[in-house]
Amino acid sequence: MGSLEHKTVVVGVSGGIAAYKTCALVSLLVKNGADVHVVMTENACKFVAPLTFETLSHNRAIYDTFDRNFTWEVEHVSLAKKADVFIIAPATANVIAKAAVGIADDFLTTTLLACKCPVIFAPAMNTAMLDDPATQTNIAALIGRGYTAVYGGCGRLACGDSGRGRMAEPEELYSAVESVFAKERDLEGKTVLVTSGATRAAIDPVRFLTNRSSGKMGYAVACAAHERGASVVYIKGFTDKFDIPDRWKTVDVTTTDELLAAVKANMPNVDIAVFAAAPCDYSASLKKQKIKSETLSLELKKAPDCAAWAGMHKGKAKTVVFAAETCDCEDNARRKLESKHADLAVLNDVTVAGAGFDVDTNVATLITQDKTERLELMTKRALADVILDRTLAL
Repeated sequence: MGSLEHKTVVVGVSGGIAAYKTCALVSLLVKNGADVHVVMTENACKFVAPLTFETLSHNRAIYDTFDRNFTWEVEHVSLAKKADVFIIAPATANVIAKAAVGIADDFLTTTLLACKCPVIFAPAMNTAMLDDPATQTNIAALIGRGYTAVYGGCGRLACGDSGRGRMAEPEELYSAVESVFAKERDLEGKTVLVTSGATRAAIDPVRFLTNRSSGKMGYAVACAAHERGASVVYIKGFTDKFDIPDRWKTVDVTTTDELLAAVKANMPNVDIAVFAAAPCDYSASLKKQKIKSETLSLELKKAPDCAAWAGMHKGKAKTVVFAAETCDCEDNARRKLESKHADLAVLNDVTVAGAGFDVDTNVATLITQDKTERLELMTKRALADVILDRTLAL
């Protein structure tokens, strides 16, 4: 039985010379058990005949949205629903631009827009086109939406130029598809504690101090740990609304004091603790009545430091801290790593586009005692796996 048995893979082929490589990709997918459906743009048909893909996939290659020679159904929707993964290879600058803004003017783009499954795309174009700011903006938008970009190496291009822009090889693209389904269970038998979201400090019965955390990063880490087999302890303050599995041990907290109490109660039993929450750093004396004065002065006192306490009492567990910074970023993150006795610090320069609060992407730098690793823009879910990978390697 192949590794893709019972999986449906939709392969989108757009109009680039690299389309000939997609034939080998389709063959690999079919040999490994996948049910492959090829959708093509009109221009793609000028590079590779639909009959070629039909012979390789054993399914009709679709390129005409208004083709009537089939059993009736809203086909781009039905195909989108059955797809387990959608891969576009080659992905031209034109198709990338359409996907980035939601244009759906042919069968490939209408199917893509209806898909809820993971999407992989393989950029293939002239180097100048790939490096153009418009293309880079469109690619960043797709990555921010959760798509995965798989690039080829540098070399001679069909136009005669040499540089970036070659489509990734069929074997690389097959591995990218396979990785969607090959969830590594390397945290089986381990417990991962994750703090997430913001805490609050009340100043009167209706007002409070807090911060802009949405909890998306902490939730992404908890999901990644769960999918890799861990038992998850999810300590959450105020977050966006997420679907939380019943199997997680979820502890809701309001204040930083409550967050610390939950950490203390659960820390002795964990193997990895990831402090992704944004606790309110200060507390105020609570006024019994709503404040109505023209001016307001608050006397604040420092709230407890949950990550620092965990670092001092972690035993054999590994601890990960986050550092959201705006200046002297790496120096501040390294000081945080040391002061909290952490094993890994995840630095976010929140002034960088795509790395701020309440977005689905991040641009992180991972800092340990002996290494600094700067990462590119990626989704928070992808970063969560990188964080767990690096923590397990410590």
